[in-house]
Amino acid sequence: MDLGTVLGIWAHPDDDIYLSAGLMAMNVELGNRVVDVTATRGEGGSMDEERWPPETMADVRSAELMRSLEALGVSEHRFLDGPVDIDMDSPLDESGAAQILEIMTQVQPDTVLTFGPDGMTGHVGHMSVSRWTTEAFHAAAKPGARLHYATMTPAFVEEFREIFEPLNIFRPGTPPETPPDQLSIDLALESDLLERKWNSIMQHISQVQYIFDAIGEETFKRQMSHEWFRLAAVKG
Repeated sequence: MDLGTVLGIWAHPDDDIYLSAGLMAMNVELGNRVVDVTATRGEGGSMDEERWPPETMADVRSAELMRSLEALGVSEHRFLDGPVDIDMDSPLDESGAAQILEIMTQVQPDTVLTFGPDGMTGHVGHMSVSRWTTEAFHAAAKPGARLHYATMTPAFVEEFREIFEPLNIFRPGTPPETPPDQLSIDLALESDLLERKWNSIMQHISQVQYIFDAIGEETFKRQMSHEWFRLAAVKG
């Protein structure tokens, strides 16, 4: 799936891996430029304060992200300067908007990947990133560029609904659902690509250990075996 120059813009270390690791790895292999942007360093993401004290999380999660991108062959990454991850209900510092506009202007991507207005999970920081990216796309993307929002299919949500619930990942009204015939990107990860994604996400051990323990490797891999997006806009 050749997406040309790809720009992915996300809120926290690991958002990009869950939603687009396969697409990133595939396009690196095709020789395309892939630029990955993370708004925060995941400062508020300690799942076990004894093992991962909150004051260490920025360093821990930054290092995890660098290892996970290396596993995918992605060499261009940028953290924004200013936005801080507080909790699931707090918007991010608006300084991020101008930085994303500058990145969009510099990179001139063919394909932009990000959250929809729902933030995929309903987390407010994700919604901030969606808004900034959408505004920057309309202001600065080149003609013909495509903006895609992450989504899931109704069948997938139905299959995993009971598994998602106790993990407390999705807020009411999420995840978004898009029928298969309305998807702009529908990537089923074959064994080799799925294994690369698995190796990448397992670098984020501070975030995935509790999921792995709760549902096991087989179910976790099935959850990550597809990447779906809907087309939000084409730059005229």
